[in-house]
Amino acid sequence: MLAIPIICKQYVEWRENGFWIMESRVSLDSIVYAFLNGTSPEGIVQSFPVLTLEQVYGAIAFYLANQEAIDAYLKEGEAEFEKLRLVAREQNAALYEKLAAAKDQR
Repeated sequence: MLAIPIICKQYVEWRENGFWIMESRVSLDSIVYAFLNGTSPEGIVQSFPVLTLEQVYGAIAFYLANQEAIDAYLKEGEAEFEKLRLVAREQNAALYEKLAAAKDQR
């Protein structure tokens, strides 16, 4: 039997309080949301040309292997975004009123 070296790669890492695709500035969130919206891995690569198809499949496999934890992480991020959105609306009420008025005029 021939000895063939097996390469085990890691495609996702934790840094800056989030999950990121290794050696890139692309968040796992971006890949997962695209995947959940039905975008094919090839389509995801077109959207993120800095990634290889291998990296996208690796990220999707990571998500599927850790789906419960990643779904909870994403929900937490969505809740934090909603809090920030509400604070921004409160702090910039006049701006949001102008935006709503402009939208109503169209």
